[in-house]
Amino acid sequence: MKARDSARRRRSAAALGAFALALSTLTWGPQAGAEPTVDADLAGLSEAQLAAQEQPGTGIPGVDEIRNSRNVKHLANLPKPAPFTETSTWTDLAFQDGYAFDGNYDGFVIYDIRNPHKPKIVSTVLCPGSQNDISVRGNLLFLSTDSSRSDNSCASTPLPATNKSAWEGVKIFDISDKRNPRYVAAVETKCGSHTHTLVPDKKGRDVYLYVSSYSPNATFPDCQPPHDLISIVKVPLKNPAAASLLTEAVLFPDGGNVGRPGSVPTGYVTATSGCHDITVYPSKDLAAGACMGDGVLWDISNREKPREISRVQDDVNFAFWHSATFNNAGTKVVFTDELGGGGAATCNETIGKNRGADGIYDITGRGDGRELEFRSYYKISRTQTDTENCVAHNGSLIPVQGRDIMVQAWYQGGISIWDFTDSRNPKEIGWFERGPLPDGKGGGAWSTYYYNGYIYSSDMAKGLDVLDIRDPRVLTAKFIRVDELNVQTQGHYRELFPR
Repeated sequence: MKARDSARRRRSAAALGAFALALSTLTWGPQAGAEPTVDADLAGLSEAQLAAQEQPGTGIPGVDEIRNSRNVKHLANLPKPAPFTETSTWTDLAFQDGYAFDGNYDGFVIYDIRNPHKPKIVSTVLCPGSQNDISVRGNLLFLSTDSSRSDNSCASTPLPATNKSAWEGVKIFDISDKRNPRYVAAVETKCGSHTHTLVPDKKGRDVYLYVSSYSPNATFPDCQPPHDLISIVKVPLKNPAAASLLTEAVLFPDGGNVGRPGSVPTGYVTATSGCHDITVYPSKDLAAGACMGDGVLWDISNREKPREISRVQDDVNFAFWHSATFNNAGTKVVFTDELGGGGAATCNETIGKNRGADGIYDITGRGDGRELEFRSYYKISRTQTDTENCVAHNGSLIPVQGRDIMVQAWYQGGISIWDFTDSRNPKEIGWFERGPLPDGKGGGAWSTYYYNGYIYSSDMAKGLDVLDIRDPRVLTAKFIRVDELNVQTQGHYRELFPR
């Protein structure tokens, strides 16, 4: 007993020493309730000892049961508020000045997260139109509509895409008063707006929205094949009502990946007809596109004319290139494969470890000679039931000094925190998940992002979750603050401990 107590005191002292070093070196941010936390019993352990703490428990959790690794703590959950219903699906997140903006298929919610332990609902906006992916810049909020509607208002009703008068695109709100967001403009785009990516111009006067959409059909007047393009919307920040469609940039003049038919168990590859998601790194003039059958690296030094640098395909393991994340240095890209479209159980015992996974690519070479070079796959090892939809989905970097670590949503597979510093040997360092939903319902974490010291997750069925990662390997990230975070618009986190 005395030996164990002595070991604990030594580990606690090591933790306090780490805190003292960090506090003496880092500048503290303004967000209330964002005190740095670490499990004192984990401080001072070796990498191997830490890994032993991270192993998942045996068996599958019970219905709605919560399980997590020792270094992850579940702090809060806010269920879906009125006027939204149980069928409202929670989707993407953006952040600004201690507020979280959470989209859902029926509108969006603004949360006050200045005290992450006690988040509060500030306002709700009912404005149906899937997916309602979301981004913010200054006093503006942008919302994607990817379902055919009778008009561009928030009172619209569903209308078939075969109807020429049907509307899909991007809506713009003024959020200067968080309690009363005001709808100010809308821009229609071909095939709607499944997702969009906010790209600031170099003078700070305007923003561009790279609008991703796909699934054209010859019977859709406003969504004709081949649709090998993205729509680029330009928004004057001082006059958002003047937002307009600037251009439709053809990114796949050769048609892209032709695809391969198949099913989830036997394998398929989606033909390219547009992009699902684009992530930009404006300070490096780079963009990474996850475009159905293709992964692409673009030069965006001219914001209005993205130019391809490198393109990759994976017709063995990737079914649907879904999203992309740069590392902090802009030397790697993590692409996700949304095998099964987010509705299939691809983390059960039937599907292999490489399908429905992340693909890690190093960016090699320089200038126009840069290439995307495959290094490895990463997929969670926790087996899920045949009723649980599970596949790689939206995540973000945790700004850890000297490492590449991200947190990621896996639908009902939960949340994974994993390290890809060694591109060839990624490893999980923390996790959180719930057991299956009752009656085999679909749900789980849609977007899970790290913002100013904490993890925020938009759960399709459960609403907003707040978690804390209390691990010495991510301690330095606790002290980094950003005023605004749109995960698909990556910024550089300054190295506070230069190597």
